[in-house]
Amino acid sequence: MKKARILVVDDDQDLLTATRILLRPNVKEVLVEHNPERLMGLLEKNDIDIVLLDMNYKSAINTGNEGLFWLNKIKEKFPKVDVVMITAYGAVDLAVKSLKQGASDFIVKPWQNEQLLQTLQTIYNERLPTQKAKTQSTERDQHGLIGKSTIMEDLHYKLDKVAPTEANILILGENGTGKDLIANAIHQRSLRQRESFVKVDVGALTETLFESELFGYKKGAFTDAREDRKGRFEHAHLGTLFLDEIGNISLQQQAKLLSVLQNRAVVPLGSSQPIPVDIRLISATNVPLKVLADESRFRKDLIYRINTLEIQVPPLRERGEDIVLLAEHFLKFYSDKYHKNIAGLESNALSKLKGYHFPGNVRELQYSIERAVIMSDQQSIRAEDILFSPIEQQLPEERFDSGMESHNLEEIERKAIKSAMERYNGNISKAAKELGLTRAALYRRLEKYNL
Repeated sequence: MKKARILVVDDDQDLLTATRILLRPNVKEVLVEHNPERLMGLLEKNDIDIVLLDMNYKSAINTGNEGLFWLNKIKEKFPKVDVVMITAYGAVDLAVKSLKQGASDFIVKPWQNEQLLQTLQTIYNERLPTQKAKTQSTERDQHGLIGKSTIMEDLHYKLDKVAPTEANILILGENGTGKDLIANAIHQRSLRQRESFVKVDVGALTETLFESELFGYKKGAFTDAREDRKGRFEHAHLGTLFLDEIGNISLQQQAKLLSVLQNRAVVPLGSSQPIPVDIRLISATNVPLKVLADESRFRKDLIYRINTLEIQVPPLRERGEDIVLLAEHFLKFYSDKYHKNIAGLESNALSKLKGYHFPGNVRELQYSIERAVIMSDQQSIRAEDILFSPIEQQLPEERFDSGMESHNLEEIERKAIKSAMERYNGNISKAAKELGLTRAALYRRLEKYNL
């Protein structure tokens, strides 16, 4: 950034002084201003590359609207100037809104100096369009997020903005949409990318395993505790902890989790000594937010704690051309895996894929392509080679209507599982294969529905 000119606008004089000292050795020129009324004049007189703009000023009500007002003024008269919004931790949602109005990024104060420098460096580099496109393309390939649809581009844009922050993120989406990939992509784009990414399927943990798995235990804490063991929180220290299926944990488990998040420390079973932990939390659930907001099911104070920002992962049926891209990706992967020489998908196979609503989302598409590769003896995949998941076939398309309650979906799933178990006389392996589930997943559902 040795050629960059940066303007910092904030009514906190101490922040202006500290930021000027930090940036001066790294850029060509740093201008600071405490009065936003003067910033347009400074932009007219100076060739500014990036403006660091506070969202609130002491002269007005702290709503963030002052920052949005001046952002719009800058983008209207100086559209090529990049603007980075400065926001407080509790106003991240408003900062995300600023991205839609033309801001290049936002940074939460108090920030780490390295984080601010990295943010400015990235924006300055991205003023070169070809470099920006190349960087984003490489990143997305590495993180396994395949898709060029408009809705996926919007998702990538949001990930690029929220990942470098320390905000806790809640990922929402139907089963099979790839929420775990999204979580990993956020970690890989974050400032913690060199530290651990620890995933826990908390929905599968029993009441007795929940504490020992997440918080660890000391030797002798219970019968089989023969040695000290760290929990997942400690393993994720300085990195990212991903709690999958968080919508399925009990109210008692929620209380224990909330305590750890509030205190930023865990107390292993059999100990009274708290251990500080520094983690970035990402959670995921297939439970709709309006259902999750029911306090008889989920604590609202925990929702606010885990949901500084939310990411909605789109279902496959809304992703248009991505279906073909994903199908071709899975075809190549499984052709290599099973040593098949399959050239591609015939036009009738592509039409069949495009015309299907994919209730099982990307996971169902993957299952269908893998099965087609295994069973095919041809040089290409035909329409008749593609069979969709039997469990999804038994769930009507109407299940995606926004008004359908979650317990109706569970009843449909229960009936599908019961039917498969009866058809195979209780054979778990055969029933799981037909339903497109692993044996462990089927066992969990059998226990859940008391079958």
